[in-house]
Amino acid sequence: MTAPRVVVLDYGSGNLHSATRALAAAGANVELTADADAALTADGLVVPGVGAFAACMDGLVGVGGPEIIRARLAAGAPVLGICVGHQVLFDLGVEHGARAAGVGVLPGVVEQLDASPLPHMGWNTVSPPSDTAMFAGVEGERFYFVHSFGVHATSGWPADARITWAEHGGDRFIAGVEQGPLWSTQFHPEKSGAAGGRLLRNWVATLPPA
Repeated sequence: MTAPRVVVLDYGSGNLHSATRALAAAGANVELTADADAALTADGLVVPGVGAFAACMDGLVGVGGPEIIRARLAAGAPVLGICVGHQVLFDLGVEHGARAAGVGVLPGVVEQLDASPLPHMGWNTVSPPSDTAMFAGVEGERFYFVHSFGVHATSGWPADARITWAEHGGDRFIAGVEQGPLWSTQFHPEKSGAAGGRLLRNWVATLPPA
């Protein structure tokens, strides 16, 4: 069987090479590109991201990323968002008083965590739902986080959405989303050792073969 073809969207932000290596180790045939046709037709699309929400959105818009993501999801084609690539999928980001529109395929506002210290940096456990596919085999493991912002509420979500939570300094936030063809993580699976590798293999296993 041919390995599924995965595009890591190169829009000027993100843990690009570490994500590319980790996905290849998970069994994917990986291409790092900003080409819209490749991103639209790949078996799986990964949206990475580090840094500020607004800057990531500017870069994403520059390569037609929001349209690519929406078109893939409308067609049932898998998308995986990582860190700020997870955050930009939501409706809105608010950082230091500045508001920036997100891709809007998930309902919610990305805002500063009400916790100390910030950033939330290091290993943390997560609380996935019982029917998770993303965390199959690693439900009790720790994953690597680096962020100061997150999403707290889940109002307006469809019934089939599966939400994974984490907590830092007493503040509970969304750590992962599984909603049809869309998976996303606030943490970095590509920096999360064996547990992150298993999660990426779980995602690659959902992709149709090339």
